Amino acid sequence: MRVALIGQPNCGKSTLFNQVAGYKAETGNFTGTTVTFTESSVRVAGEVLELVDLPGTYTLAGTNPAEREASRYLLSEEVDVIINVLDASHISQGLELTLELLAMKMPVVVALNMMDEASRLGVTVDGPALEEKLGVPVLPLIASRGQGVSNLFLTALNLAKLAHVDTSNYLLLAKDNRTARHLQARALEKEFVKRGERRLNLRDRIDDFLLHSLWGYVGLVLILYTFFQLVYGIGVLVEAPLLAMLDNATQAAITYFGAGEFLTEVMVGGLQGVIAGVGIVLPYLVPFLLGLGLLEDIGYMSRVAFLMDALMHRIGLHGKAIVPFILGYGCNVPAVMSTRVLDDPKERFVAAALATLVPCAAILSVVFGLVAFYMGPMVALILYLLNIFVIALVGRILTAMIPEDTPGLILEIPPYRIPTARTVVQKAWFRIKEFLVEAWPLLIAGSVLLSIANYFNWAASINMLARPITWILDLPAATGVPLIFGIFRKELSLVMLGQALGSMNFSVLLTPVQMISFTVFVMFYIPCLATLGALRRELGTRDMLIISALTIVIATVTALFSRGVATIFF
Repeated sequence: MRVALIGQPNCGKSTLFNQVAGYKAETGNFTGTTVTFTESSVRVAGEVLELVDLPGTYTLAGTNPAEREASRYLLSEEVDVIINVLDASHISQGLELTLELLAMKMPVVVALNMMDEASRLGVTVDGPALEEKLGVPVLPLIASRGQGVSNLFLTALNLAKLAHVDTSNYLLLAKDNRTARHLQARALEKEFVKRGERRLNLRDRIDDFLLHSLWGYVGLVLILYTFFQLVYGIGVLVEAPLLAMLDNATQAAITYFGAGEFLTEVMVGGLQGVIAGVGIVLPYLVPFLLGLGLLEDIGYMSRVAFLMDALMHRIGLHGKAIVPFILGYGCNVPAVMSTRVLDDPKERFVAAALATLVPCAAILSVVFGLVAFYMGPMVALILYLLNIFVIALVGRILTAMIPEDTPGLILEIPPYRIPTARTVVQKAWFRIKEFLVEAWPLLIAGSVLLSIANYFNWAASINMLARPITWILDLPAATGVPLIFGIFRKELSLVMLGQALGSMNFSVLLTPVQMISFTVFVMFYIPCLATLGALRRELGTRDMLIISALTIVIATVTALFSRGVATIFF
């Protein structure tokens, strides 16, 4: 039996999914598209349900690919029952989508989520009366706490068994019907929702500061600084002993198998890839992803988007580019894919180009493992602030290519929520699993290939390919191989840097200025292969190549600028 979750963005739909999905969820694409969905098997009352989390959508009218695919999926006759999640504190907008679902003559259960937030705002929903009016079950839910989840799925299961799915009377979603649904939803809200006095509390006062036109940016810097200090503090405690383990294991292998032997070089290379993944990447990646998930679940990342939107409007970068900008800090691939919601091809190009400049979690390992470890987290924070400035400047230049005004971003700020340890850990695990499954094998393979190249003296020839860049940036010629391999996965650039230079103790091999130049170049230059693939699917081969060339120019200019500034202070 298949159950589909659908609702508007920020209604808590994915929170509900995560409450029951555990760690078995899988993400896929609708056939022939880049629109993603998540699915998992859930056991309810002894039966196994296939639960599908459809992309968040305001309507099924098909104004963008996500809406079209959600509508097509619901009409595919593979869905037995729909759980429509509504934000109980803003019920009118959600009811418009509910009315569309009811017009499809399919079994629907309405879940009034965030009842606690509605109560805080003085909003009371007469659920039983609304249920009688709509003719479908309407149930209260606080998904973040797991309250009402069991009853919701039991109700959906029973409804699916009793109901007969009939799509023959599907109501055409013409534009003129949208006005009728809007008026109908407002009438339902007026009849069944009562609004009392809103109680101002600490969370409201926090927003007065965090969303302030001046103090909001002060708060942003303070929060980022604290975040970086925590990530650095945890990472540096773990990295040092693990790097010592790497050196000891490497020396032991060389002693046992004999220095200079081909088999020794291959085995040592693989060993370095294995331990470097644990010793350099994970010490910073794990706390970063846990912290990022915490900020997302609290609701602060939406406020960061609001602050950055307001800031970039002043310098010409418009709102819709902020969504991929924020997503890019986790991974550039979904950031590029999110540009599909933009209608104008030029807007998609600008947004995708900016998304590739955002330092993803993989680049974090380079920033922290090289800069923060040897020069402190404050320098790492300055590099991230530099990154924001460069993205804003590039956005200002690229938006000049668009003759018409680009529409701004209509952003709904979700309420602050108390995150649960389970959801934060689950988010982090999904992202860490990607590293373990995709990146780590590449780290090992890349390390082995570099060892083989060194054994046969091929590395010098490969380094010549990148010598124009490394020469301009005053980097050792040996850094060419790490930069080239970094195109496969950005973590490779740091892991293989140690192999190329002969030691993971970068302080004796690179000057602080060279560390900064190398790191800044890695932050901006050619996206990884996965991101290049996403660019090709979304924009085409030509635009992918243009953006790749653009990133090389931006990376070189920014690294040269950083090198000049760093020379003054180091």
